[in-house]
Amino acid sequence: MPEPRFLQIHFLTPYTAVLLNRDDSGLAKRLPYGGVMRTRISSQCLKRHWRVADDPHALSRVDGFEAAYRSREAIQRKVLDGLAGEADVIAPIQEAMLKAVYGDKGTDKKSRQTLLLGEPELRYLRREAERLMTEAAGDAKTAKSLADDWLKAHKGNLKAMKDGAAMPGGLTAALFGRMVTSDPDANITAPVHVAHAFTVHAEEAESDYFVAVDDLAKEDETGADTIQETELTSGLFYGYVVVDLPGLISNLGGDTAMAGQVLHNLIYLIAEVSPGAKLGSTAPNSRASVMLLEAGDRQPRSLAEAFRTPCPPETGQAAQTMSSHLTKLDACYATGEERRFMSLANADLPSADRGTLAELAQWAQGLPERLA
Repeated sequence: MPEPRFLQIHFLTPYTAVLLNRDDSGLAKRLPYGGVMRTRISSQCLKRHWRVADDPHALSRVDGFEAAYRSREAIQRKVLDGLAGEADVIAPIQEAMLKAVYGDKGTDKKSRQTLLLGEPELRYLRREAERLMTEAAGDAKTAKSLADDWLKAHKGNLKAMKDGAAMPGGLTAALFGRMVTSDPDANITAPVHVAHAFTVHAEEAESDYFVAVDDLAKEDETGADTIQETELTSGLFYGYVVVDLPGLISNLGGDTAMAGQVLHNLIYLIAEVSPGAKLGSTAPNSRASVMLLEAGDRQPRSLAEAFRTPCPPETGQAAQTMSSHLTKLDACYATGEERRFMSLANADLPSADRGTLAELAQWAQGLPERLA
């Protein structure tokens, strides 16, 4: 039985008459593949909805959860907000912290990176701001001197703010990583890798013409008050996620129990949480029709190739297509992954035990302990 270094998650999820993820022109994101255009959901869109889902299996319900905030105003809103003191005393401290976190041009909001900071880092900065305020004792010149010294010690060293914290960038960074252009040492490598989901068949889209009528219009005022168009799409999407289990455990400070809880909840979120665009007008709520989990020690590989030739948009046929491709991969590579799957279709998947979503999540939860 191979060591479970990687957990691979494959899923097929259907959507009807939706606009899940838009491009800069307001149309559905697309991907040319296999000579035809497919509808696409970006990995960033998927990750955000899994990350912020208000759900019984939300990541925020994991024991030991630490929040994180992606913002250009974390210093003002999460560190200095409500700090008692005169403005001319706070100002040099704010400037120093902005430069330490966002770089030399950090005082200009437009020049700041939209940076992800975790609660451990924000608590550290808050304590430091309070300490500097106390030592300045209301004197602006002293505050400036203290802030300058503090900046010299911390400039280009956001890493110093996270040392000793198990999850410095919060659970979000522990799962999906963080890139800090002003301080590469503060980067956090993502152990959860998410592919762009795409339809297993050619795109199915139409332009939806709709109007708004003025309820208070007079009887002789006929016609619509507003006339607009939007795009709607339908499709059966293939999605793929890889979790580097040692990387996840490392990012969680070696806590295998917490890593197990994260995987348990992540399986539920991938299966049950939908992107929420145009929620009020399309109710884009769906659940995975098929989910396959694989645990093994070999380099992960997507099953997207199964759908290079467009597949009929039907769960049973798509599951069979994926099964056939997996059988061929097994015959060539014999990588020996352990597998669990759930499916609304009758078709089985090779060398995989069928179970419920709860059983799949429970199985995934136990994988980190096997690496202890």
